[in-house]
Amino acid sequence: MSKADACAVILWVGATMYAIFGGADFGGGFWDLFSGDAERGRRPRARIQRSLTPVWEANHVWLIFILVVLWTAFPEAFGAIMSTLYVPLSLAALGIVLRGAGFAFRKSVESLPAQRALGACFAVSSLMTPFFMGAVVGAIAAGNVPAEGNGPAFSSWLEPLPLLTGAMFVASGAYLAAIFLVADSRRAGEGEMEKYFARRALWAAGVAGVFAVAGIFALHSDARYIFDRLVAEGLPLVILSAICGTAVLAMLLRGLRRGLRPLAIVAVAAVIWGWGVAQFPYLLPTSLDISTAAAPDPTLVSVLVVFCIAAVTILPALALLYSLAQRDIVGESGE
Repeated sequence: MSKADACAVILWVGATMYAIFGGADFGGGFWDLFSGDAERGRRPRARIQRSLTPVWEANHVWLIFILVVLWTAFPEAFGAIMSTLYVPLSLAALGIVLRGAGFAFRKSVESLPAQRALGACFAVSSLMTPFFMGAVVGAIAAGNVPAEGNGPAFSSWLEPLPLLTGAMFVASGAYLAAIFLVADSRRAGEGEMEKYFARRALWAAGVAGVFAVAGIFALHSDARYIFDRLVAEGLPLVILSAICGTAVLAMLLRGLRRGLRPLAIVAVAAVIWGWGVAQFPYLLPTSLDISTAAAPDPTLVSVLVVFCIAAVTILPALALLYSLAQRDIVGESGE
C-alpha cells in the first residue's frame, strides 16, 4: 500500500466514524423534531437530551479530522470540492452552528416561546446538516466535481443522485439514533421509551431501505463507474450490510435487544466501505485519482505520523467518554 493509499484509508476511517456517531447525533435531532407537541414529546425529548448531552460536541471531532486530512494529504481534491460545492457545504456548516446553539441554549432559557424556538432550531438543523453533507457526497460520486475545481455552484448537486444521497443520510442517521436510543432506554429501565424508539427504528429502516434502492438506480444512471464496481468488488460488503440490517429488523420485531447496536453499526459501515471500494482509486470519479491528488511524500509521512499519535492519545479519550456516557457516569452537565 502506498503512502497516498494509506492516507485515503485514514480519511475513510474518519468518514465512517463521523457517519456513525455524527449520524446518530443528527438522528437524535430528527426524532426530537417529530416527537409531537410539548406534552406528548416530553419523555422522548428528555431521553434524547440525556443521551446526546455528554457526546454531541465530541462527535464533531471526526468532521474536523476529515477536513484536516483531506486538506493536508489531498489539497487538489480539497480545493476542487470546496470551490465547486461551497453552497451545500456552507449550508451544512450553518446547520452545525444553528444546531449547536439551539441544543446548548434551549435548556438554559426560561421563556417557553424561546425554548420552543431554540428547540425548533436544533431539530430542523439536525435534518438540514446531514442532508447537505449527503448531497456533497452524492455530487462527488456522480462525477460533478471537476479536478480543476470551480464547477457549477448549483447544478453540481441539484440532481437525483446527490439529493437521494442527502435523503439517505438523514434516514440512516434517524435509523442509527433510534437503535442507540432503544439501547439507552433499555439500560435506563425505561420500557415505554424502549418500545417507542423500537417502533421508530423499524420505520426509519424501511425508509432508508427505500432510499437505498432508489439510490442504486440513480447510481446506475449517474455514476456508472461506482455502480459497476459496487456490484462487483463492493458486492460482499453490500451483502454484509443487507444481512446485518435484516438481522436488526428481525430482532426488533421479536423484541430482542442485545447486539442491536453493533449490528446496526456494521450495516452502515459496510455500505460506506462498499462505496469506498467502488470509488477506488479515485477521489473525484473519474477525473482525479488518489496518487495524482496526493501531497508530496514528506507531507503524507507527517499525516501518517500524526494519525499514529492521535490513535494512542485521542481515540482512548473518546472511547472513555463514550463508555462513561453509556454507563450514565457523565451527566447532563457534561461533567
